[in-house]
Amino acid sequence: MDETLLRSLTPSVLGILVRRGIDFAAAEDAVQDALVEAIRVWPVDPPRDAKGWLTTVAWRRFLDTARADAARRRREDLVDEEPAPGPAPSVDDTLALYFLCAHPSLTASSAVALTLRAVGGLTTRQIAHAYLVPEATMAQRISRAKRTVSGLRFDRPGDVATVLRVLYLVFNEGYSGDVDLAAEAIRLTRQLAATIDHPEVAGLLALMLLHHARRAARTAPDGSLVPLAEQDRSRWDTRLIAEGVEVLQAALARDQLGEFQAQAAIAALHADAPTAAETDWVQIVEWYDELARLTDSPVVQLNRAVAIGEADGPRAGLRALAAVDDTLPRYTAVAAYLHERDGDLATAARRYAEAARQAPNLAERDHLTRQAARLNALGRR
Repeated sequence: MDETLLRSLTPSVLGILVRRGIDFAAAEDAVQDALVEAIRVWPVDPPRDAKGWLTTVAWRRFLDTARADAARRRREDLVDEEPAPGPAPSVDDTLALYFLCAHPSLTASSAVALTLRAVGGLTTRQIAHAYLVPEATMAQRISRAKRTVSGLRFDRPGDVATVLRVLYLVFNEGYSGDVDLAAEAIRLTRQLAATIDHPEVAGLLALMLLHHARRAARTAPDGSLVPLAEQDRSRWDTRLIAEGVEVLQAALARDQLGEFQAQAAIAALHADAPTAAETDWVQIVEWYDELARLTDSPVVQLNRAVAIGEADGPRAGLRALAAVDDTLPRYTAVAAYLHERDGDLATAARRYAEAARQAPNLAERDHLTRQAARLNALGRR
């Protein structure tokens, strides 16, 4: 396999796809899929025309993705932008597809990645960001999953835990504003809750409802991010909050705690506080302790450091942060916030600027840049 040849052909193939009218980001995704396929096929069946082969495969990958996106949009058109309360009134085959893609022959992580790509409509780049891995790594993982299930009968549905993980990642991608999938994820989770008596299904539904309730307050009229502490709580959807709390309480009463229930409990404590200053941070730290016991997620440890900083002071938060992997996305932003709380404005400004350069999207970058500029202005006074 001549990887130098692949690298040299990539810009040319990308240019061909763009000239055919494909969006640059979609073209990049299609070319990445073609490169992964080349790595698999060429060692045993090298093409006579490498550039033509890559272009053809990339074009087919784009068409497959476009068809999947069109199908997803048709499903989303069936529901309103805001999810209706109560049981889902109608059922389609989407949830069944989620279970079938979570095939028992796949590892949980591969099943999630494949389902997000094939059914959820997310790009390889979005899935890689959700998993905190390079895009090329995720492209290879998805390609391996496709090869594993090719030729298999999709008559053995996967487990509930895998489907819940997929639904949560779809919801998070929609909630970020990059793709509006949050309402679709809630709709499917309602369907699942209506058909399966499982406390973690209820926990995930409660978590989604409580987060979605704050959606209108998360951005200013100019599109800029509004941090939780600064949000206008009168804009929170009290109907969704009440429903989320009710669903959560019923799940917790079964005494089968799982990570989605614990996350929902944290969201409920935020929703219950009349103001940011009245947030019960001590209880939130206790729930993060439960989450850390249930999962080894480094993101939990990062969020726990923030909560400790609020409950016990910024110095305690910084000590907790020191035990967290500093390569995590948003680690630098958390460090900046805790340093600001501790009064070290120069370090905070520098870390905010650094975090802005690492931001995964434009809205976060602009927010962090403004934070750095604000502290630099204070330092010059």
